[in-house]
Amino acid sequence: MQAILNISAYQFTPLPDAAELRPVLLARALALELKGTILLAHEGINLFLAGPADQVREFVAQLRTDARFAALQPKESWSDTTPFKKMLVKVKNEIIRMNHPAIQPAQGRAPAVSAATVRRWLEAGVDDAGRPVVTLDTRNDFEVDAGTFEGAIDWRITKFTEFPDAFRAHKAELEGKTVVSFCTGGIRCEKAAILMREEGLEHVYQLEGGILKYFEETDGGHYAGGCFVFDERRALGADLEVAQQLS
Repeated sequence: MQAILNISAYQFTPLPDAAELRPVLLARALALELKGTILLAHEGINLFLAGPADQVREFVAQLRTDARFAALQPKESWSDTTPFKKMLVKVKNEIIRMNHPAIQPAQGRAPAVSAATVRRWLEAGVDDAGRPVVTLDTRNDFEVDAGTFEGAIDWRITKFTEFPDAFRAHKAELEGKTVVSFCTGGIRCEKAAILMREEGLEHVYQLEGGILKYFEETDGGHYAGGCFVFDERRALGADLEVAQQLS
């Protein structure tokens, strides 16, 4: 079995003490000999960590003792080596930058749909109400190029701050359809789904846990290629192993 557990997770929750949390979480991660990146902002936490399984899970257990992080649900994958060179904890204005301050996921999520349900919808081509289903990739163009859902809508954005304008330019094309927004781990598609609902698109869902959870909980059907990840592995296949063709 591969020795290194890799996790990604995020939680939208108010963190007025983000600056104070930074040295605490850094010391805790270093004590457990973990590597990766933790982003903190007033809107929540976003983390990518790697290390021996017991240490990684101990860090998550300690994090969950703070009620604000109790619902944290990491996505897991394994590797032979640690795909990060150091441990960083940073304080940002947003844990995923959209430059749209009215979007506050901590105040209420857009409806989420499970990986199994998306798999079933894609197989049928329609949702449970018989409405046509489309998948909307909210990632940057170079990530999409590594792999995406078959037939996914891709607006070729180069950074997430471009998403609101891209949506407004294409909103009419989505009317009357069930739109499943997706991304790597859930954080971008959650913000995207909230924006689209707030701007009047009725049938919008986020893929719970993103592509990584889809790989974890299904056979990866209707997805072509790998999932780009922001570490030295570069891309993972549907089996959550390194996609060799992209290495």
